[in-house]
Amino acid sequence: MKASLAGIGMRFRAITRRSLLAAALAAAGTVPAAAPAADSPAATLQKYLDGLSSFEAQFHQQVVDSRGRPAEESSGRLYLLKPDRFRWDYANPAAQQIVSDGRNLWHYDEDLEQVMVKSLDESLSTTPALLLAGRQNVTEGYEVTEQDSRDGLQWIGLAPRRDDTDFRSLALGFARGTLKAMELQDKLGQRTRIDFKAVKRNPRLDSSLFVFTPPPGVDVIGTAR
Repeated sequence: MKASLAGIGMRFRAITRRSLLAAALAAAGTVPAAAPAADSPAATLQKYLDGLSSFEAQFHQQVVDSRGRPAEESSGRLYLLKPDRFRWDYANPAAQQIVSDGRNLWHYDEDLEQVMVKSLDESLSTTPALLLAGRQNVTEGYEVTEQDSRDGLQWIGLAPRRDDTDFRSLALGFARGTLKAMELQDKLGQRTRIDFKAVKRNPRLDSSLFVFTPPPGVDVIGTAR
């Protein structure tokens, strides 16, 4: 059954945030940048990304507004396979899927019986695209800095070099070389935090996980490549 009209507005805003965060696995930007020093945060992060071919984890996501008030909470499972493929399966509070097949970015909301699709190239124009799943040097898209330790994690901050992004900053939190958290702050002051657990680095993943076919009878907005 389709969701009530009263809930569609809130769900659409959630879709927008989740699409941005999903593509925050992703890193746009073509600004040339000098090679980072071997002991710099950028070099440390690049070494981690270069050694990453796949990723699987459970996640818990929280969104707080500009006043620090809780706005949304959700959880699910994430899969990532280089190059350019990832899948977020949201289980709570509502079933949703965000899938990149390497060419298209699909967002399926089961309650709304709706699929939104756009080309991955188009998605990269305003989001940090393919940071974990991509192939670019991280310094091409971001100014990378080391942040203070907090919550038992070592944090690396990333500020986009482009001005046309929908977010202000991104940060990755590590514990003993394992990615444990991600934070993103948008230009309206909202902050999204994702914590990962049961992390598997470079697991063997079936490529069929990253193939999406719209279920029969759902509304499809956009055109796949």
